[in-house]
Amino acid sequence: MRRLKLLPWREMLQISALVNCIVVGVELFLGWGWIQSEVFRKVFTLLGGSPLGILIPFASAVGIGALAVYFLEYWQQQFLLNRVSLWVLVLCLLLGLLLKSFLTLSFFLVSLSETALIGVTVGVFWKGRPYWR
Repeated sequence: MRRLKLLPWREMLQISALVNCIVVGVELFLGWGWIQSEVFRKVFTLLGGSPLGILIPFASAVGIGALAVYFLEYWQQQFLLNRVSLWVLVLCLLLGLLLKSFLTLSFFLVSLSETALIGVTVGVFWKGRPYWR
């Protein structure tokens, strides 16, 4: 229990909030493009109906996880990243996705699902590969 208290929860939650705010901003921009542009709407409809439509949420979730580790590497160098702190980051990112799911906006890229869970975990541990030990 003492080891859990010593983990960098505040930093992980801040990074998670930053990454989820960036995702919400991108999704709002895509939604605006959907409303304003017929070409944009046709491209998204074409992508969503193709086999790539299944991979877009997974790839977005992998990107979220990798972006979070990148921000941790860039800004937070007071603590040592390791396997446990990477799992805490996955938990914080999923908590952020849960909070994002309470917004009444429709989301294009990532919502809380099994695909997001797997994608975020893959992204965090793929980018955080040097810190596994």
